[in-house]
Amino acid sequence: MKISTITNWAYAVTVALTALSGASFIMSSRNAVEERVAVEEHLTLDVLAEELALGAEVRSDEARLYVMRGEERHLQAFHAKEEAERQREASAARLVSYGLPPAETQALDDIARDAEELDKIEASAIQAFQGGDKAHAQEILFGAEHERLQSALLQTVSHFRDLTAARTGSQLAAARASSDWWSLIAKIMLGMTGALFLAVLYFILRRRVTMPLTRMTGIVGRLAKQDYTVEILPDLRRDEIGEMNEAIEIFRANGIEKERLDAERQADQRTKDLILEMMHRLQACHNQGELAGVVARLAPEIFPDLSGGLYILNESRTTLIGAALWQQPKHAGDSLPASSCWGLRRGRPHISGVHDTDVPCQHLDGAKVSALCVPLTAQGEMIGLLYLEKNAEGTIELTNSRLYLELIAENVGLAIANLQLREKLTEFAIRDPLTGLFNRRHLEETLQTRLADHPKEPLACLMIDIDHFKRFNDQFGHDAGDMVMRHVGQILRESVGEAGSAYRFGGEEFTVLLPDYDEQGGAEYAEAIRRKVNSTTLSYAGQMIGTVSVSIGVAASSEGGSGETIVSRADAALLTAKAEGRNRVVVTAR
Repeated sequence: MKISTITNWAYAVTVALTALSGASFIMSSRNAVEERVAVEEHLTLDVLAEELALGAEVRSDEARLYVMRGEERHLQAFHAKEEAERQREASAARLVSYGLPPAETQALDDIARDAEELDKIEASAIQAFQGGDKAHAQEILFGAEHERLQSALLQTVSHFRDLTAARTGSQLAAARASSDWWSLIAKIMLGMTGALFLAVLYFILRRRVTMPLTRMTGIVGRLAKQDYTVEILPDLRRDEIGEMNEAIEIFRANGIEKERLDAERQADQRTKDLILEMMHRLQACHNQGELAGVVARLAPEIFPDLSGGLYILNESRTTLIGAALWQQPKHAGDSLPASSCWGLRRGRPHISGVHDTDVPCQHLDGAKVSALCVPLTAQGEMIGLLYLEKNAEGTIELTNSRLYLELIAENVGLAIANLQLREKLTEFAIRDPLTGLFNRRHLEETLQTRLADHPKEPLACLMIDIDHFKRFNDQFGHDAGDMVMRHVGQILRESVGEAGSAYRFGGEEFTVLLPDYDEQGGAEYAEAIRRKVNSTTLSYAGQMIGTVSVSIGVAASSEGGSGETIVSRADAALLTAKAEGRNRVVVTAR
């Protein structure tokens, strides 16, 4: 019940109790008046009866004294008493007219009759005394009849007093009892009013208002400081305090929800900032290795609950080669068959293991794991795959992060495509398109860098020329000559390997740089190349071309020498080899 309702009821009950208490006091006062009236009536009747009895005696005494002494003053007193008695009898008659009970009225009538008879005897005695018959007068006043009448009068007066005393006493007792009863009711009403007031003060003001408000003050204070960990005790009361408590609980729930939304917004903003940071880093990468390192470093920060890997399609587009792995994914290897991924097959993101509603990728080997495969595409061409799986202790859901993951995959795909395009352009810029070897421009840059960075370390330079190359073009055509050039270039790539680098210097001339080789080591390497070239017989379009031979000049770097110097010396040695009959290796003289 609401406090306002309780207060209204308490007010109404208090007013009713106060009214009843007032009415009880009024009734008690009325009974007190009745009690006073009964007492006054008793006193009045008692005094009247006493005066009637006493007056009769005094009048008789005056009459007796008059007949005994003959003094006139006793006669006057007798008449005066008689007149007073007449007045008292008139008062008694008036009381009878006010409605005395019949018994009391009869008693008053008896008193009046006895007094009248007594008056007659005494009057006759006075008349006899005045007639000179003193003895007869004394006999009348002191005779048996006079004594009888006087005794009867006194008895009647006594009986009247008893009747009035009994009646007025009964009225007095009834009025007193009624007054006490109404007074008790008034006191009870006042007690109930006081108890109700105290109950309102304690149960309503203190327990239902003051104490809850005091508790709520602390709670509201903590909520105002955004301390939403404060505990709000459940309050099932359906009053204003209960509504306030419910409102505070709603406010706390809204605050907690706001904190959660703020935390999600901050986390979302941090994710966006990290993704933007990753995009900036991806755009600054010079090669795919750097790109893979950036992805492997920032992906765990963006999605700490996800592990995964970055895969790039090989040139034959049959295998996904792992470029980077992070947070040790359990179901990702160094390489994956391209056909084993449904995401790569469909050309769109594919989720495996979420509620088992979709076909899992084959590279998961049937493992029950939540995984997301996002294909990397650029300009409609498939480039690679971004693979992610949920960690066992992770709380993030792949479906919730899918949008950001696809955004990352899109930017990674574009960055890889740009790097691959840049690498192709770089290859076109530094490689000879016919033989696949580095070109002369790259040779000059390599020599300049090498000699500047390692001036004191040995470097051997081989200048190679195909013997009688014009014969192949003239006799078999330029296509055959191109085939010979590619053949020699292939042998140089295979022979040099990681020991150095091979270049097409121009025309049918080639250059090989061998770091950490001196003239003697360079000459031995050159001899091996010459023999390998000369050991193969070539044919083109069904015609035997024969064997191909090369002449090689060898030079080694000297301290303080430039790139042009070592190439010039190696070229001079080549000219010497050609002059001496070709198909040989000549080391330049210092």
